[in-house]
Amino acid sequence: MSITTRELRRWFGAGRDRSIALDGIDLDVEPGHVHGMLGPNGAGKTTLVKVLTTLLVPSAGQARVDGWDVVEQARQVRRRIGLVLGGERGLHDRLSARENLRYAGVLHELSRSEADRRAAMLLERVGLAERADVAVEGFSRGMKQRVHLARGLVGDPRVVFLDEPTTGLDPVAALAFRDLVGELAAEGRIVLLTTHDMAEAEAVCDRVSLLRDGLVLATETPASLGRLVSHYERVDATVVDVAAARTALARLVGADRVTELGDRRLRVETDTGTTRAVLRALVDLDVEAVTTSRPSLQEVYLHHFGDRGMRL
Repeated sequence: MSITTRELRRWFGAGRDRSIALDGIDLDVEPGHVHGMLGPNGAGKTTLVKVLTTLLVPSAGQARVDGWDVVEQARQVRRRIGLVLGGERGLHDRLSARENLRYAGVLHELSRSEADRRAAMLLERVGLAERADVAVEGFSRGMKQRVHLARGLVGDPRVVFLDEPTTGLDPVAALAFRDLVGELAAEGRIVLLTTHDMAEAEAVCDRVSLLRDGLVLATETPASLGRLVSHYERVDATVVDVAAARTALARLVGADRVTELGDRRLRVETDTGTTRAVLRALVDLDVEAVTTSRPSLQEVYLHHFGDRGMRL
């Protein structure tokens, strides 16, 4: 059981109007892992999920889910996957949570008794047992998202796709959701999660792929993603004269970005080959305090994408 893609491409339109959404994606995801696709809006995350869940046909390349080709064997793929979308759309608002799950069970060709059993079990699992027979139109956004997750699990999928799953959730609900994602992976399922939330990627993912403009820039563990920009360091300093410090640092090659943090504190992003020169310049300016550190996942994201679409 795995997800594999090779040179996967998807574009929309033709000729000069052609827009490339996926530009040669190679991906391998193994069972028992939560794999994050991290990138800003427009990076290709949702398009990738739609291709892998047979909602879109790839323009070129190959994609297999649980060993089945998403084009030639789409029916077999659908039987093995669960899809959870962010936001509030997709539920039948006038039906209760239980009825929404029963309907999903019918679509998965479950018997009435099995659909009822799984609906009850999943509503208990997502903390909605006491609201099982209430119409979802009166649910909060977080509650609706929990119904989405339960519905995505009705068919007992081997592969679970979560597209921006914590969008709109309050911090407590998001934490509970992340705990449940970890449980799904511990059960041996594959979980593919798309997000532009740094904290979410760090909290739940075993590996993360950075996407930009339909390209995978790199795939690493969240902890090791910092090595992608390991030739950069952060220098945080408290200086006597901020203006003089900025002027001196502007003359140094390798002092790529200088940010004022307030209270006479500066943060300098440097090339490691020039960190010593930055430190000497700060000392010459009568620095009061200075520290260096490696980049975080947030800084990796900023380095590759800027601040487009980033949620802190």
